[in-house]
Amino acid sequence: MISPVKGRRISVLLPDLRPGGAERLHVNLARDWVERGLDVDFVLRNAVGELLDELPIGVRVVDLAVPRVRGLLRPLTRYLRREKPNGLLAAMWPLTVIAPVAGRMSGFRGRVVISEHSPLSVAYASKGLLHRVLLRSSQWFAYGLADACVAVSCGVADDLAALSGRPRQRFEVIGNPVALGGAINACPAPAALAGVARPLFLTVGSLKAVKRHDRLIDAFALVASRVGGTLCILGEGAERASLEAQVKSLGLKGRVLLPGYSANVGAWYAGADQFVLSSDYEGFGNVLVEAMEYGLPIVSTDCVSGPREVLHGGAFGRLVPVNDPSALADAMVDMLRTPINKPALLARAREFSVDVVSARYLDVLMPGWWGKETA
Repeated sequence: MISPVKGRRISVLLPDLRPGGAERLHVNLARDWVERGLDVDFVLRNAVGELLDELPIGVRVVDLAVPRVRGLLRPLTRYLRREKPNGLLAAMWPLTVIAPVAGRMSGFRGRVVISEHSPLSVAYASKGLLHRVLLRSSQWFAYGLADACVAVSCGVADDLAALSGRPRQRFEVIGNPVALGGAINACPAPAALAGVARPLFLTVGSLKAVKRHDRLIDAFALVASRVGGTLCILGEGAERASLEAQVKSLGLKGRVLLPGYSANVGAWYAGADQFVLSSDYEGFGNVLVEAMEYGLPIVSTDCVSGPREVLHGGAFGRLVPVNDPSALADAMVDMLRTPINKPALLARAREFSVDVVSARYLDVLMPGWWGKETA
């Protein structure tokens, strides 16, 4: 049994707790850390977001109330000087370059660990030369100040090394803590799915351009003409109006569901027949692990970074080219006829279980302070 870690505090620095893969994984980590006896602070640039309600009891929220990210350095420095946590975990650029600087300015003696969740050269490719120079120079400087640099996939680590100019071995790869275990099969399907045409194709993710739900809708239009069914896009975001207009123009109203954000995402997985991911890029692909944990057949774009690693080169799901709705539709139909090895999917999902990943983060946040076996 792993001995509890008493009297130690970890601080997690995030922009906010709006629903997102990076935000949710830190909530999962916090839950495990609290169970191990750690104190946990969520230090937020702004304390807003639906995931605030999902924080475990005992987690403290520190609202820095900073309107613009450029104003974050001074309040974060004051927090570190005042609270003196044992470790600071900062996620998502530019917080990942501000945190190591704040650590040095405050005289912080704990460890500063930065964690990147996207291939930043792709995520910011449209920002122009000046932004790229700022990105590269800030990474090179701040990553050198951090005690450890974590990437959520090998693809992200390769991208960060190339972009920052830091050696590839500087980046430790730790996958995301997605698999939760528990009574996942006990989730009743949401009422919104009662009576919908089968098969039910599900995707989960914010309604933003990079997820390319528009391509998925185009692909589903082809699928619906061949096998019928329903597409459910679970999430909320800025692309809602354009996606609704697309659904209407294709005559798919009632066949494509946009129910918004759900705190009980497991029920939707339990009610689905297949999971589909259509992104332009992913840092990791949390939703793929979630789908595997529910034993769902998976079709995903073979986009930059995570999916190929998570699906082990296609061993645990079908990979298709990016920006090809026809290929996506063919794979969706084909996967309906392909036998699924659910035990293999579940075993793969467990490789990304919260307790396994939590332990790896504790290794870099507090080496030598935890993990001793007790009798």
